Amino acid sequence: MTQNPLVSVVTPVYNGEPFLSQCIESVLAQTYVHWDYTIVNNCSTDRTLEIAQEYAARDPRIRVHTNEAFVQVNQNYNNAFREILRESKYCKVIAADDWMFPECLEKMISLAEEHPSVAIVGAYALAESKVMWQGLPFPSTVVAGREICRAWLLGGPYVFGTASSELFRSDIIRSRHAFYNESNLHADSEACLEVLRENDFGFVHQILVFQGAQRDSLTSFSQRMNTYLPYWLYELVEYGPGYLDAEELSTRIRVRLRGYYGYLGEQVYRRRDAAFWNYHRDRLAALGYPLSMARVAAAATSYALNKVNPKTVVKGIMRPFRNALAGS
Repeated sequence: MTQNPLVSVVTPVYNGEPFLSQCIESVLAQTYVHWDYTIVNNCSTDRTLEIAQEYAARDPRIRVHTNEAFVQVNQNYNNAFREILRESKYCKVIAADDWMFPECLEKMISLAEEHPSVAIVGAYALAESKVMWQGLPFPSTVVAGREICRAWLLGGPYVFGTASSELFRSDIIRSRHAFYNESNLHADSEACLEVLRENDFGFVHQILVFQGAQRDSLTSFSQRMNTYLPYWLYELVEYGPGYLDAEELSTRIRVRLRGYYGYLGEQVYRRRDAAFWNYHRDRLAALGYPLSMARVAAAATSYALNKVNPKTVVKGIMRPFRNALAGS
């Protein structure tokens, strides 16, 4: 790079005392030094604010912003995005329980500077000993945004990762008051589908981020309810028409619904509560595909015959499901 563009690093955090210091230290350890760093404290009740202020007192590039009132996770991310400096060319999010390897900013900014059409740069992440995300085919580092989004919607690899494994062009962030859709638990993925319609995607073939345990309540809820299934269907309904032709879209929706009902059929045996069934019933209805009890029953029967015991007589198979809904 012939110049050193400014990158605004942001960390939205709530009760991050156990891991915030490590996150901040990873920013301080970057080989690329032309950054400013804002820690957005979401009214934490532990020592988060004190830790952030201690680091800010030592380094003038670090600022601390505290929300006036507690907000939900995606709203706090949007608050953090609004704190990026006007003169910054890039924005790098790093969640409080994640941290960056020393070359993270240098590698990502280098790729973005070499390819001005790139709006989002991704990279591999490490979660304990597991490498996360599927990258672009090596040695390719840049792909048209529409191409990679089409590939994902058609069942291809997920290359975007999470916010911590992405670098954004700041003008893209500033183009919308709320960069993340605050009503969507998977707003980071949706933002990629929005931005990449008219921009390219870049990928660094290195592990540049360590991903922590993601202890927040939103992640716990998402895993418990498996919010990914309705979200994947939402992607097709909302963004499919802009990326896929009518036949492709119809086929992919059928495939997603088949997998969705396969999962729901298995959950009949796991005695899921009314909250679980109501969640999926409401999400499917909102997307225009009302929950079919007949399809749940068929999927549950298929699961029993293939996974439990082929000789088992499927008796009262729908009782837990019906009882859960009846009690809602």
